[in-house]
Amino acid sequence: MTAPKKKKFYAYFVAPNTTGVTAQWAVCEAMVSGKSGARFKAFERRDDAEAWLAGGAQYEPRAARPRLPLARGIYFDAGTGRGEGVEISVTDEHGKNLLHKTLLRAELNRFGKHRIGDARATNNYGELLALKHALAIAKAEGMPRVFGDSRLVIDFWSRWRIKRGELPAATVALADEVSRLRDEFERGGGVVERIAGDRNPADLGFHR
Repeated sequence: MTAPKKKKFYAYFVAPNTTGVTAQWAVCEAMVSGKSGARFKAFERRDDAEAWLAGGAQYEPRAARPRLPLARGIYFDAGTGRGEGVEISVTDEHGKNLLHKTLLRAELNRFGKHRIGDARATNNYGELLALKHALAIAKAEGMPRVFGDSRLVIDFWSRWRIKRGELPAATVALADEVSRLRDEFERGGGVVERIAGDRNPADLGFHR
């Protein structure tokens, strides 16, 4: 029997003085997406979320810890950390940018990432688009492993499992395209795997 999924509470801060706590990720994402300097954090208890906000909504520096070497592969992510809309990132295991292999240089920003021009694009759509490029690069490079930290995209949207009647047509069309690419990739022996966000060398922050 599968254990019930633990409920999470998402605290968000949007300058200068908009804060809140919600149990719905979609609400939190809508509040922080595209907002410069916005911050959010997930908690298992509401009072902990409220205490974080009361303390200034500051991120704690991550404690230094030994890092195991990452497996060779193609890594992808999406995020809104720079406050200019959703960006996508594809790198190798060392964090070296790879999007220039599938996009024109003019389509990349000075960080080697691609910003999605549509202001309506969500972070989840960005993760899906990033996986599309990661699969294309992996195929071209003969790399059999692709890694990302989005459970939604890896376990559902790229496996033909999407709520077609509840999402924009563009998202559904992209999910179908990525699912076909993934099927082809896996038939050739490729594997798409999840990795923790804090270990993802393509990390852009502000992911779920």
